[in-house]
Amino acid sequence: MWCSIPERLQLHAAMLALQFGYAGFHVVSRAALNMGVSKLVFPVYRNIIALLLLLPFAYFLEKKERPAITLNFLCQFFLLALVGIEQVRLNRKDGLAKVAGTIFCVAGATVITLYKDANGKNWTLGCIYLIGHCLSWSAWLVLQAPVLKKYPARLSVTSYTCFFGLLQFLVIALAFERDAQAWLFHSGGEAFTILYAGVVASGIAFAVQIWCIDRGGPVFVAVYQPVQTFVVAIMASIALGEEFYLGGIIGAVLIVVGLYLVLWGKSEEKKFAKEQLAIASTAEHSIIRPASHAKAALTQPLLSSSTENV
Repeated sequence: MWCSIPERLQLHAAMLALQFGYAGFHVVSRAALNMGVSKLVFPVYRNIIALLLLLPFAYFLEKKERPAITLNFLCQFFLLALVGIEQVRLNRKDGLAKVAGTIFCVAGATVITLYKDANGKNWTLGCIYLIGHCLSWSAWLVLQAPVLKKYPARLSVTSYTCFFGLLQFLVIALAFERDAQAWLFHSGGEAFTILYAGVVASGIAFAVQIWCIDRGGPVFVAVYQPVQTFVVAIMASIALGEEFYLGGIIGAVLIVVGLYLVLWGKSEEKKFAKEQLAIASTAEHSIIRPASHAKAALTQPLLSSSTENV
């Protein structure tokens, strides 16, 4: 039944489901930290679980289509460098819509995050961390598109990402986490939060996300991120008892408007690209056709068969 659904609808449904999965991860992570789970150990276990989940599928399902690994690929998997950008043409309405939609989405997420009293929290430091997170996350999303063109095995790329992420987190945790008890589970709740983070937020989410990037592009995936902020605000108010401010409603409206503008812009961009391709194809055929007629004329005999019979 899923295969009968148009791919465009599949992408939208997958991205919405992805935002709910990530939103649940943020709420679960907050609950884990409230229980006393180490901030350094938590991502180590998360990547271990994700790697164990993805590795068998990547090995058996992509055994034939997986290219040979090279040092260049390993460097790309490890460094997650920023190697590509989205083209935006400001002289067309689709380009302006994409820019305006992005601004609306960012504004909506910002309103949801900052439209409340500080309550003694260090908002300056929090905003700095959020900016760093956004920059690294954006670089990670953009990197995956060109990597997939050279290395089309999506599950294998995700597995390598989890593996190198595990190595990095493990080195940091071993260096800075001095409490041996931090590596142990002390309750079923702690085990559940780590399992959710590894299975849903890393294993399943990374696999779905890289498929969406491959089929829809990094900007299509990134534009759904503000939806996650709105869902987190609702989930946190329900599960953790946090207050839902007026900024949540204002931000939600801005996010919906921005999301519509960006998706409409991308739709118009695809239509324009198809029209340009059709025009180019028509022009090419019109050039080839006279040449073929001229060649046929040269191969014809100077005298027709009726003349020869005279």
